[in-house]
Amino acid sequence: MTSNPKTITPVISVENIYKAKVRLKSVAEQTPLLFNPAFSERFGANILFKREDLQVVRSYKIRGAYNKMATMDHDSLSRGIVCASAGNHAQGVAFACQKLNVNGKIYMPAVTPLQKVNKVKLFGKNWVEVILIGDTFDDSYREALRDAEESDKTFVHPFDDERIIEGQGTVGLEILEDCHNTIDYVFVPIGGGGLISGLGSYFKQLSPKTKIIGVEPAGAPAMHDSLKAAQVLTLDKIDTFVDGAAVRRVGDTTFKIAQQVIDDVILVPEGKVCTSILQLYNEEGIVVEPAGALTIAALDFYKDQIKGKTVVCIISGSNNDILRTEEIRERSLLYEGLKHYFIIKFPQRAGALREFLNNVLGPNDDITHFEYTKKNNRELGPALIGIQLQQREDYDALIKRMETYHINYRTLNDSQTLFELLI
Repeated sequence: MTSNPKTITPVISVENIYKAKVRLKSVAEQTPLLFNPAFSERFGANILFKREDLQVVRSYKIRGAYNKMATMDHDSLSRGIVCASAGNHAQGVAFACQKLNVNGKIYMPAVTPLQKVNKVKLFGKNWVEVILIGDTFDDSYREALRDAEESDKTFVHPFDDERIIEGQGTVGLEILEDCHNTIDYVFVPIGGGGLISGLGSYFKQLSPKTKIIGVEPAGAPAMHDSLKAAQVLTLDKIDTFVDGAAVRRVGDTTFKIAQQVIDDVILVPEGKVCTSILQLYNEEGIVVEPAGALTIAALDFYKDQIKGKTVVCIISGSNNDILRTEEIRERSLLYEGLKHYFIIKFPQRAGALREFLNNVLGPNDDITHFEYTKKNNRELGPALIGIQLQQREDYDALIKRMETYHINYRTLNDSQTLFELLI
């Protein structure tokens, strides 16, 4: 998806983003813009990371939340605020409540990891009440809206609000302040669209030749599909793995601005995101959440365009739950073609498994999963086997050996329903 508008009239003004920066001066960090030698060499470009993962609440969300609340009148603040969030926005709002001495009710899904719930309570101290309700963000969102309406409290939206967008736009202001080169590309993660709308508005007014590239998870292409349809769409179903950027519907305000400021949107497979999370940790010592790795994952899809250019990648957050590590590793191996699952029907006789190991398994292949129960009333017994390869290219040889030795097998990686049921 590429957009090339002739006339750009962003809703968010440079002046208002500057005002937001002043409000945030003693609250949000001016996060570093760091040159990365390894990625620069890999892509033959000047790659810079905007480290919003080093923010006080470990994501950029404090910028919009505080700016919104700091511009509310005294009477509205005295009544308290309400918000809904699955994580980062909740932490930003909680921190703002504590700084401004405002009572807040924060609705989160009942399935929210305890680590995130505790962080919200830590940042909000005695100023916030966390209410766990529903199984999804949409459930919490509906309850929060109902509460705000019935109690006459202000609902602090996670993205679809001009004051929120102005606060997020300060990320763009800081980038242009800190970078002394002409910036050719900025890669920005997209959830509801608040960050890219604010940053994009600022860049299109002060650095109009910079290409603003949005990045969404392939399983939640809400902005991509909406821009393509020229109207805001509500997705029927999304993959929530990249939880910080997985929304079914972008904002009405953010969409209007996005139409003017976004030059392209890249959809990145969730498995590729996982590979980038591991790469950043193992090679750079940077811990990121899935949404925080989106822009890094997108570089491979733009490697020809960015060669020789100056590129900024927004690392948007680092609120990752360590309990997700095994799932992240699994998704990465599957995406890279290094792990494969099969149902293999073995003859129910002594030595059948030994023959498989000796004849079929390659010297560098490793069995990482094996489930089998012998059933005496059958000639064949199914086994669920996971095999990890050293190189993607080893897969064809593995399949060829199965065919040669007449192995009765079925692959599971491409059978999504069966794969999710068994793995």
